[in-house]
Amino acid sequence: MDAVKFYLGEKRQMLSGFFLSISLFGSGVVYTLTTATSMRAIHEANRYGREGRGAPFSTAAAGGSDVYYMLLFGLAQAVLSQIPDFHNMAWLSVFAAVMSFFYSFVGFGLGAAKVIENGVIMGGIGGIPLVSPMQKVWRVAQSLGDIAFAYPYTLVLLEIEDTLRSPPAESKTMKKASRASIAITTFFYLGCGCFGYAAFGDGTPGNLLTGFGEPYWLIDLANLSVVLHLLGGYQLYSQPAFALVERRFGAEAWAVEVELPLLRWRRSVNVFRLCFRTAYVVAVTAMAVWYPYFNQVVGLIGAFTFWPLDIHFPVEMYLAQNKVAPWTTRWLAIQAFRATCLLVAAFASVGSAVGVFGPNKG
Repeated sequence: MDAVKFYLGEKRQMLSGFFLSISLFGSGVVYTLTTATSMRAIHEANRYGREGRGAPFSTAAAGGSDVYYMLLFGLAQAVLSQIPDFHNMAWLSVFAAVMSFFYSFVGFGLGAAKVIENGVIMGGIGGIPLVSPMQKVWRVAQSLGDIAFAYPYTLVLLEIEDTLRSPPAESKTMKKASRASIAITTFFYLGCGCFGYAAFGDGTPGNLLTGFGEPYWLIDLANLSVVLHLLGGYQLYSQPAFALVERRFGAEAWAVEVELPLLRWRRSVNVFRLCFRTAYVVAVTAMAVWYPYFNQVVGLIGAFTFWPLDIHFPVEMYLAQNKVAPWTTRWLAIQAFRATCLLVAAFASVGSAVGVFGPNKG
């Protein structure tokens, strides 16, 4: 937002803040849905290991409903959100990277092993058959929204770059890191996506790890890695939202001294921070419970925020920074690129909205 204000002015900054807030909030919703699915998968895998694959589906309290796990995850986040500068802890980034690589390798490897075991490639080039061509169109649109959400680190790219040391220049280091990150991430996305569909065909689950039955211990570890990773990842995308509101309302002035004589405990508690961050986590959890449709929610958030945050504002800042003259070849090429992305994003937004709010949602 500061970069948008510097190049484009305060009005554009407010508009970018609107889309940024939606995307950060939506990332929390998606992380809640993902974590709940993985937590239930751990419970189900352990139960199948004891009782066999024919065991009946669990009751809600025991894990049959993701709502139970959404509430547990929300409770944990309400506590973690009160830790000052939690997202700036150096060990958190290393820990999250290790967890990400682990469950990605597991999903990739199990998908490939399943294809070899089946001896055939499941599914088809046309994808899942649907009742009507229009449903197929909306499903394609939704998938484009899923892809648009696939690289959400762009939301915090400048914050990451701001933590880098120089020399060399921060921008050069960030470009190298971005190229490497995109290449590695794309490799795992394509590997897990392609092998997953080849392994399960039209029955491929949104969370690939929930589709495998054995080995139970490895799937449990992979799902546990997802949960641990997203415990910190949730905060990474929530802390900027916290800072935005707390700066706006001067949260530092709301600190009070709290003392518990019996425990010999005394410290300063920020009432605004305590109330707002807790309310934010409650709102994110409630939204996840209300719309528990993982792929559809991912597609809607990704499609709605992709064009303004990943295309429009960066392009506008580029044009202003490099003083690109209107109607030149470069300017026309950039405008054509931006218009094409707008059409794709609009198509994906409509299709994803139909998936979330339409009669066939979920």
